[in-house]
Formats: sequence, C-alpha cells, structure tokens
Amino acid sequence: MSKHRRRLANVAGLMTALVLTGALYSVFAPAQAADDTSESAAEAAGRELYQRSCITCHGSNLEGVPNRGPSLIGVGAASVYFQVHTGRMPLVRQEADAHTKPTIFSDEQIDQLMEYIQTNGGGPTLPSGDLRDGDLAEGGELFRLNCASCHNFVGEGGALSSGKAAPSLKDASDLEIYGAMLTGPENMPVFGDNQLTPDEKRSIINYVQTIKEQADPGGAGIGRIGPVSEGLVIWVVGIGALLFGVFWMGSKA
Repeated sequence: MSKHRRRLANVAGLMTALVLTGALYSVFAPAQAADDTSESAAEAAGRELYQRSCITCHGSNLEGVPNRGPSLIGVGAASVYFQVHTGRMPLVRQEADAHTKPTIFSDEQIDQLMEYIQTNGGGPTLPSGDLRDGDLAEGGELFRLNCASCHNFVGEGGALSSGKAAPSLKDASDLEIYGAMLTGPENMPVFGDNQLTPDEKRSIINYVQTIKEQADPGGAGIGRIGPVSEGLVIWVVGIGALLFGVFWMGSKA
C-alpha cells in the first residue's frame, strides 16, 4: 500500500511541476517572442536583399558557390560593410580585382545585409566611436611597416602581380579602412586584433586620413613617392632640355 501511495505522490509531483513550467512559460514567452520579432525585422529585410542580389554567387546558406563566390560564413558585418559600401559587391563580372563603383544599396539596406550575414554567419563586427583618435606618429610607423609595400607610403596604391592592384586610399572612409584591416579583402592580409590592436588600427586611420589632407609643397604630388618620381621628372626634363639645346645649336651651325 505504501508503494502505491509513493507512486501516486511521484505522479502528482510530476504533474505539478509540468503545470508550473507551463505557467511560467506562458508568462515570459510573449515578451520574448515580441523581442525576437523586433530583432528579426532587419534580418528579414536583409534576407530578402541577399536572395535578390547575392544568392547566385554566395549560395542559399552563405556556403558559397564554386567558381562564383566564396563562403560568407565567418566574414561578419565588417566584411559586408566594406564590400558593399565601396560598391565592390555585387560583382559586375569576374576579374582579377573587384573594382570600386557607386553602391546600389542605401545605408539602411547595407545595415540590413550586415544584420542578416552577422546573424547567420557570424564574424567580426565594426567598431563605434571616433576612429581617428589614435597616435599619429605611431600610425605612420605602423602604416609603413604593414601597408606601404602595397599601398604606397601615402596610400596612393600600386600594382601587384597577376593583373591585380592595391587600391588608392584617397576616397576611403574611416570605417572602410577599419573594415579592410579587420577582414583582409582579396590579396590583403587579415589584421585581427592579435596582429593590430584596435588602438593601433585607429592610429593607422589617423595617419592615412591626415596625410591625405596635407598639401604637396611643390604643387604637384607626382604620385607622392618622393625622390623616385621627382628624380625621374628631373632626368626626363633635364635630358630633354639638353637634347633640345644640342639640336638647336646644331641647326644654327
């Protein structure tokens, strides 16, 4: 008899626990559902944009398509911002480089794409706040050490191998430069926070944006690569003037 009572007590306890669980869920679930709905609005809009403009090359699940486009899993909102805000994506045609062009998306649509990719693929996100509050001198040193070999000492860009080129940073915004360092587009290496700290990235941005605003003392930048271009111009102009003088004197003789 006691065993039968214990079984009934256990069943009653289990039923009570289930009822309490259901009651608690009914209390808290509506608020949570409302939060999920508000959070997914941007994601839903981003999904629609993705399916209309990106799915052909990057796949239905961000997995990428062979010989068309890479996987977007792990690239994060930072990569989406850089590629889409600079007009590199959507890609017009397959080439050695993805060239910049006017973007076809508004800032709101870019934010929606970022939300969709970030939520479903994860990866690095963009920072907020002033991105030029780093140390200028340190930024110049870091830029020359890590970036100048491809982008020129003042960010003018330069040719690479296999028909590729490092782009000029003349029109690059703070967020675009930060996103590029964080994600490493095309031939550029990834400078994660272990390679360059957020403060060091801000220092580099401060240097790049400061040097762009400085005037050229001679009046013409000539690529702003210093004595190389200046020496070439002097050599060509000087030799040209000497040859002109020689031919002129010869014609008078």
